[in-house]
Amino acid sequence: MTRARIGVLPREISTARLKLVPACEQFVHELREYSIVNRAHLQPWEPLRSESFFETESVAQRLSAMAHNNKSGHAVHLLLISQETGEMVGDCNFTNIVRGPFQACHLGFSLAKRFERRGLMREALTPAIAYIFDEIGLHRVMANFRPENVRSAQLLERLGFEREGLARSYLRINGVWVDHVLTSLVNEIAEH
Repeated sequence: MTRARIGVLPREISTARLKLVPACEQFVHELREYSIVNRAHLQPWEPLRSESFFETESVAQRLSAMAHNNKSGHAVHLLLISQETGEMVGDCNFTNIVRGPFQACHLGFSLAKRFERRGLMREALTPAIAYIFDEIGLHRVMANFRPENVRSAQLLERLGFEREGLARSYLRINGVWVDHVLTSLVNEIAEH
C-alpha cells in the first residue's frame, strides 16, 4: 500500500460529475458564494455564524487555515466542484487527524440545497474515503450526526458506517447543545 507523504494531497480526485480539490485561497469566491446561498439550508446543522463569517476576508482566512491544515497533515479539506459548471456544490473535510496507535479522523460534509437528492455526496465520499484509507493510511473515519438528520444517517449507512453510540450534548449547533449519533467506518484491510 502506498502512503501519501504528510501534506502531499492529490491535485484533484475526479468522479463522473465532480472534481474534489484541496481547499486553498484560490477558491475564495466559490466558497463565499456557496456559504451565502446555502446559509439558511446549512444553519440547522452548523454553529451560529456571525455576519463577518460571510465576508471575503473571513472566507480567505478560513481557506488559508484549511490549506495550512492540509499541508501539515492535520486535515484533508476538499471542495466539491461541478465538472460541468465549475460551481462549488459542497465540501468534505477529514479533520482532527490523529496518528500513532489511533490512525483516525473525523468526517464532516455539506451539500448545496439545489444539488441534493442526486447522489453527489455519495459520489464524492466514496473516492475521498478510499483516498483517506489507501493513501493517507488511516484506520478509522468517524462521522457524527444529529439524530433528526435522516439524510446523513442514510448516506453514512450506505457508505458502510456503523453506529457506535449516542453522545449527549455533543456539539453546540445553531446556538444549542445537541445530541449526536456516533458512527465510524473502519479500514478492514489496513495493515495491522
